[in-house]
Amino acid sequence: MDVKDHTSWLDLDYKPKLPKNKSFGIGIVGAGEIVSEAHLPAYRMAGFNVVGITNRTRNKAEIVANRYDIPKVYDTVEELIFDPEVEIVDIALTADLQPDIVRMAAAAGKHVLCQKPLADSFSSAKSIVDMCDRAGVKGAINQQMRWAPGIRASHSIIQRGWLGEVTQATIQVNVNTNFANWSFLREVDTLEVMYHSIHYMDAIRFLLGTPEYIYADGAKYPGQSVKGETRTMLHMKFPGETRGLVHDNHNNWANVEDWFATFRFEGTKGIINGTNGALYNYPVGREDTISFISKEIDPNYWFSPTLEGKWFPHAFMGTMGELMRAIEEDREPENSVRDNLLTIQMLFAAYRSMAENRPVRLDEIQ
Repeated sequence: MDVKDHTSWLDLDYKPKLPKNKSFGIGIVGAGEIVSEAHLPAYRMAGFNVVGITNRTRNKAEIVANRYDIPKVYDTVEELIFDPEVEIVDIALTADLQPDIVRMAAAAGKHVLCQKPLADSFSSAKSIVDMCDRAGVKGAINQQMRWAPGIRASHSIIQRGWLGEVTQATIQVNVNTNFANWSFLREVDTLEVMYHSIHYMDAIRFLLGTPEYIYADGAKYPGQSVKGETRTMLHMKFPGETRGLVHDNHNNWANVEDWFATFRFEGTKGIINGTNGALYNYPVGREDTISFISKEIDPNYWFSPTLEGKWFPHAFMGTMGELMRAIEEDREPENSVRDNLLTIQMLFAAYRSMAENRPVRLDEIQ
């Protein structure tokens, strides 16, 4: 076999898998940018059935509904939840509001796709898991970076053993993000890790497993217009000799040609290099890229398969699609709220590490 002619075997199986039944009725709570620019474009591409939407200000919901041909606009969350056509409640609100929505939806027997972060405390996150368990409904979390093309392709490569024993995961982001554009982020004390790097922590956990501890540092930029941290470094220690690093800076004032968002995963038999295309000139973005080398295939050749899609909006087909598939197959979703408790432990371990300037084990977060 000529490894350079890889079209017949190099299928990295990275695209989101969709349910057989796409008719599940979705009701969306929230009509912000994440809904209009990510959820709904992805659901349209996938052919999902959005039956209605609600928002604190009805006018905003009506604008989004008109844009995406959503048949119903509800005055209240309760009205949405009690509509018999709504089978899945898709929550796109801030973490502090999420438990109450889950409580109502679960009590009504509706499955839920929660927004990340799952909650604003670990105890609240556990309460969401408990509510879903007691009601017998499926609860999933919108940690959609797991379905970003570059991350999903890397998962396939790792699962096939082409990296050997994984030793290092590194994600680096150096861009300019004006967090003040989102009003709810202007005054929060916990900003960058809770609302951005949480994606990278979850993606690394998806690829490598759960770390033992995190050592984190967060910093601000002189004159920044938001209250919380906008620069972070996260060091993760996994069992054995495996390590992870996230280095994230949102204050790159140079032109977009200097921005970058990269990932690199290394092992004893292979290396993966890639880019997170969505963050290049955000929100315009571009498709993800990936290249890899493996001693298992050819130690002298870098494969550079072409990937279709990017984090926003394509990966949003994955989170909802996985919840629907779990309902079809009567199993726990890969992105279940229960699984996400480990990511939430990572999140709050990082913030405790920043506050106390020490490594924090995940089992300290209870």
